Amino acid sequence: MTDTTLAPARPVPVPVGELLPWAVFAGLILALAIYFISAEEGAIALFNGMYVHEFVHDGRHLLGFPCH
Repeated sequence: MTDTTLAPARPVPVPVGELLPWAVFAGLILALAIYFISAEEGAIALFNGMYVHEFVHDGRHLLGFPCH
């Protein structure tokens, strides 16, 4: 039998330049989601009808946005 010892793994730093595009992308997706959940109701709407409102209706109530 041989004994094998492993050195502890050291964390590798992630450069901010590689993380920044993903953070911007995630921020844009989250802003778009917040718009559709909070404001897409008919008064200010990108789409005609109430399709988006009905799709996110339960999420609006779950997050505390009034809609009736």
